[in-house]
Amino acid sequence: MQWHRTDAQTLLLRLLRSPCSGVPHDVAAAYAKLALRSGTLLEAIERGDLALPASERDCVLRFARNIRRVRSLDAQPESALRDGIAGAFELAAFEPALEAAEEAGHETELRLTEPQPLEEPAGVAPWQRHFSASALNAYAECRRKWFYRYACGAIEDRGSAASAYGSAFHLALEDFHGEYPRPVAADEAAMRRRIRECITWAFETHRNGFETRVELELQTRRAQRTAQRYVDWLLVQEKEAPFEVLGREVPAELELDGRPFVGYIDRLDRDELSGGVAVIDYKTGNISATPAEYVEKIRTFRDFQLPFYYWARTAAGDRVTRLVLIPLKDALLDVRPVALQVGRNVSAGELERSRERMIALSAELASGETRSFETTRDAAACVYCAYALACASKPPSEAQRFAS
Repeated sequence: MQWHRTDAQTLLLRLLRSPCSGVPHDVAAAYAKLALRSGTLLEAIERGDLALPASERDCVLRFARNIRRVRSLDAQPESALRDGIAGAFELAAFEPALEAAEEAGHETELRLTEPQPLEEPAGVAPWQRHFSASALNAYAECRRKWFYRYACGAIEDRGSAASAYGSAFHLALEDFHGEYPRPVAADEAAMRRRIRECITWAFETHRNGFETRVELELQTRRAQRTAQRYVDWLLVQEKEAPFEVLGREVPAELELDGRPFVGYIDRLDRDELSGGVAVIDYKTGNISATPAEYVEKIRTFRDFQLPFYYWARTAAGDRVTRLVLIPLKDALLDVRPVALQVGRNVSAGELERSRERMIALSAELASGETRSFETTRDAAACVYCAYALACASKPPSEAQRFAS
């Protein structure tokens, strides 16, 4: 009756979820959730916005018809309105069922149980699997994010087109350098032709990562343009400092203080003049613009990937002299790698401190004593986080902070 007088949506949703509606609980909850977004419960029901079995669909449509019948009733006198509502929802048949339950000794009222004492807080179960640089990067960026992804195993949203683009590009370059480990100017035409073939094949392999065929085509063309700029860079590099690709998708395994770390290196190069080894990491997303910016991330323990690869290859016997990020995001810009010369841009001491920090963080996660996982203070880290909707403690965005 109160809904008849006010036409309030919240009261209608409460009625939908009540036993009197005749709608199964799960179906009622789903339509209530849908109505909170659209604000039009009856229209959503009549449009059939939720795919339901025939029996459940009939229950929902019957509820909508009964509601419209109640809405058409005259509010005066009140006793007539009450009888009309009872008739529409067949409440007279509902009451004998309650009486029969009471006679059989079943409780028909909801009674709250006695409150239970709170459990003593305990640490999250110790991390017993292998560690990776990406896991430590997630922990350094936002501990709550690490908790959701690694401790809870929470289900993430399906991969984005950006991740499919990155996976496809990595696969294309892996295939390309299998055929051209030593790029030379004499092979330029063949290299350009081959990298086009590799891009086409790799993106078609990852076609399910793109929502539409049009998006796949657009991203493939973008990658084709970027790949040609990548060949431009290879030819310049071949003139300035000839190199040979030693490995692609090379496993990186390292034990730090008894805990295993694993990963995969996109590419390993050997400088033909010095014999030094370069660790190459392809980046199809945003990266540091300069070597100084990336070194600052290493110094402040916000990125462990290349330091981890450095120590893994050093332990394997290589003399690693360069750590390189190759940007492959923007088809309109020349490929300009962010290269760190070990001993010049980044010191052995800074890499050692990064290694010590990796040991400390892995020990913390393996201890089983961590009881809380704080959220980041950097709102930018939340923009593409798959768990942002579930995180009540995330920092406000810049727009929210400065909103009037």
